[in-house]
Amino acid sequence: MRVLAAMSGGVDSAVAAARAVEAGHDVTGVHLALARNPQTYRTGARGCCTLEDARDARRAADVIGIPFYVWDMAEQFHEDVVDEFVAEYAAGRTPNPCLRCNEKIKFAAVLDRAVALGFDAVVTGHHARLGADGLLRRSVDQAKDQSYVLAVLTRAQLDRAVFPLGDSTKAEVRAEAAARGLAVADKPDSHDICFIADGDTKRFLAERLGQAPGDIVDATTGAVIGRHEGAYAYTVGQRRGLDLRVSAPDRRPRYVLSITPVTNTVTVGPASALDVSTVVGQRPVWTVPTEREVACQVQMRAHGDTVPASVRLEEGRLVASLGRPARGIATGQAIVCYEPSPDGDIVLGSATISQTS
Repeated sequence: MRVLAAMSGGVDSAVAAARAVEAGHDVTGVHLALARNPQTYRTGARGCCTLEDARDARRAADVIGIPFYVWDMAEQFHEDVVDEFVAEYAAGRTPNPCLRCNEKIKFAAVLDRAVALGFDAVVTGHHARLGADGLLRRSVDQAKDQSYVLAVLTRAQLDRAVFPLGDSTKAEVRAEAAARGLAVADKPDSHDICFIADGDTKRFLAERLGQAPGDIVDATTGAVIGRHEGAYAYTVGQRRGLDLRVSAPDRRPRYVLSITPVTNTVTVGPASALDVSTVVGQRPVWTVPTEREVACQVQMRAHGDTVPASVRLEEGRLVASLGRPARGIATGQAIVCYEPSPDGDIVLGSATISQTS
């Protein structure tokens, strides 16, 4: 095939591109320039999208022996990922920007452009597998598995995707990079949110949303027991960083139960109040045919545990009845459905969590 290899400047995408060449494909490398100011998005191992990353990607392409280009997608990335990230927090939800980036940038904008230019598929360094049946599966390296953030992809997008690293561990990928003479073999992985290089999400949001003081309310008594400078700084399940000025009647720790932007209120309560048994998701995406009600395992955090559930579609929404209560599930995150066995690795579908109870 004639394929476009997305090269971030890291070790995974470099080895993925090299493996695509080795597999006999006609490969062209492309680096996505996503930062409006490319000098600002890396601090040590945090972040990405700097000039350093573009140069690392170009050097890797030279070693591999493939053509290389840089595509400036900074404006679209900010509109579709960064601006949405801020808006979601302002609405009291906790978004996952990696999901949106995969959905709207890497496998929408980039794939659409690639197909228009005559490429058959896009190659990435994601740790996930696509079987001969075309189904998305977990990576063999469970610690690095990225099937959760790829579960938003449609059947048509998966049909034009290639993930060469899914059968390898990260240690094997680094060893291969060194053997191939790729200078990025020991380059640290980026962490956290790529466009918040220092990891300070609260500061990032405050700069864009401003300070908006409000009350922290105890769910048990209804009393105001603290103040906050902006409800966007909190997420469901959070315990640390609460400025509580009144002790709870039971003297036990309090956790964030909900954020209500309309009243600018953060509600807190005991850990037991975080338990949910039903999860509702909007914008469901199914990659395999499903019956009306499906037994499966669901994952509701990027690296969270799976929970057995019965899932059905109702009026365009996904409704999951959990086999056991799950704690601290935040709206805005994804619920990803895997095949029903506890060690099941096939992705059935996903949705964005909009409601829990």
